[in-house]
Amino acid sequence: MKYMFILLVTFKILKKLTKIQEAMGFQTSHATKRIAQPIFIAKEESSDANSTPFQRALNLNDNNITNANSISSCYDSWMAKHPSALHSFDTLMKAAIGKKIIVFLDYDGTLSPIVNDPDRAFMSDEMRAAVSEIASYFPTAIISGRSREKVKDFVKLSNLYYAGSHGMDIMAPSSMSVGSSNSEHCDMSHNINGNEVPFQPAKKFLPAIRELLRRLENEVKEIEGAKLEDNGFCISVHFRHVLEEDYGLLEEKVKCVLEMNPQFHLTEGIKVMEIRPSIEWNKGNAVEYFLDTLGLSSSSNILPVYIGDDRTDEDAFKVIQSRGQGYPIIVSSTPRETNAFYSLRDPSEVLIFLSRLAKWRKNSYSCRPLNLG
Repeated sequence: MKYMFILLVTFKILKKLTKIQEAMGFQTSHATKRIAQPIFIAKEESSDANSTPFQRALNLNDNNITNANSISSCYDSWMAKHPSALHSFDTLMKAAIGKKIIVFLDYDGTLSPIVNDPDRAFMSDEMRAAVSEIASYFPTAIISGRSREKVKDFVKLSNLYYAGSHGMDIMAPSSMSVGSSNSEHCDMSHNINGNEVPFQPAKKFLPAIRELLRRLENEVKEIEGAKLEDNGFCISVHFRHVLEEDYGLLEEKVKCVLEMNPQFHLTEGIKVMEIRPSIEWNKGNAVEYFLDTLGLSSSSNILPVYIGDDRTDEDAFKVIQSRGQGYPIIVSSTPRETNAFYSLRDPSEVLIFLSRLAKWRKNSYSCRPLNLG
């Protein structure tokens, strides 16, 4: 009877403490419990072996709070190195005055949320309107791992440029369609004029990619949840819905196919393996190509802004970093190694940033005195 009373009291205390934690913003997710479990066991085996259930309950919640504080502290330290682009917006724009801004955007996880079905990664109408307004003020390009036609179908805007397959399929302005780099800013209405030309540095790999896709379809069709996506010049193997115990088999089958195709290599993104031609070309090269075709590659008066969430965006971050001009911005809600200078938590913050950037541009030009010559 005594122990029943202790258990009942313990249960009520746990319930109240859990509510307090949730009110303070601590989530009791399954992932947190799995991470914290060895700590709890060690505690019980060492110092709590002879403690009462009531004391162990208090220790359990103390550890939950400590673990949450540790995660928060880790993120705060990361944010100190990669501050919020929203909180730093006014500072960023002060440095942008008089510069030619060029905007580069990833798609998945940046303009649209990461979703379970890659075919349903739709961007919101609000995001589309913001991107369209940005493109009306600044040269804008979307550089995605998707095929160029697929990402264009998602975005549904004609006043910007597109690069698919991680920059291996670019539709860029011809050099004759671009205004002088000495102009005060590049007007997209002058650049998007039907004179765009494709640039496909991996074009010779297309027959091999078609054959590789056919072989992969035969190899992975028995693995439940695996999904292949033809992205033109690269192939994505999505495993978001693959059982954990089947992932090893899937990876083995993909690598087995690649062993017979040494001209390709494997990279991994968020719940996806990607097969790409082994050429020296990536999103960073795509950024340099756009700047060159826009007549801005040698300008010291430009400010490229690149926003992306994927590992493949790191190549673009490196390029902007090496130029010593521009803002590489990572989209992430968790600490991670990056070459970005600034951060945004998720697509909702990307929307706010783009909207503020468009408003800043609109206000800064409306405040200028008219030149009556």
